[in-house]
Amino acid sequence: MLQSVNVISDVVCPWCFIGKRHLEAALAEYRRRHPEQAPSVHWHAYQLNPDLPRGGADRRTYLERKFGGPQRAAEIYARVAQAGQRAGLDFQFDRILMQPNTTQAHRLIARAADEGTQDAMVEALFRAYFLDGRNLTDDTVLADLAEEAGLDRDAASAFLASDALTDRVTDDAALAQRIGVQGVPFFIFNQRLACSGAQPPEVLVEAMEEAAAMPAEA
Repeated sequence: MLQSVNVISDVVCPWCFIGKRHLEAALAEYRRRHPEQAPSVHWHAYQLNPDLPRGGADRRTYLERKFGGPQRAAEIYARVAQAGQRAGLDFQFDRILMQPNTTQAHRLIARAADEGTQDAMVEALFRAYFLDGRNLTDDTVLADLAEEAGLDRDAASAFLASDALTDRVTDDAALAQRIGVQGVPFFIFNQRLACSGAQPPEVLVEAMEEAAAMPAEA
């Protein structure tokens, strides 16, 4: 039986957004095959750029430094955009002006997990960043997104102004390092079988079936 899917990802990773769509398709197929099973999905923090300042960095400057110039960055993101379209996503990279530090976003995801709205929070953050180009360094924007995901806005604002659950983000980073995660998205099925990258839905379904068939540990 498939009981759990743990996903390690960052909200500014386009492949993670693609991976989310692939996972949704894979889960739909798995549930079609096994309607008696209802595996839970848990999202865990990973930061591609943990050393960015709290206020983030200019997106154009960041990309040019990372990829060695605007032409190379454009070529890479053109390929990502094509993969996104195949997954039903219309990335709007030109709208993104800031490359954020994602600690605040991941704290919100952790808070949403406690409120039972984690998937909605992850979806809201992905959509805000990659489709609308919203500034994820702005706590006002993050509070708006929390409300969109079903959280109380005032409570979310107060939460963002605190340092609550920062340790959970740090613990997730330590977990990723401990198990050797080198790229995201990273999927773990039943805490036993891992799959790295934005794999096609059929590959994820195969991994789910394999994990579900593994004998329980003694």
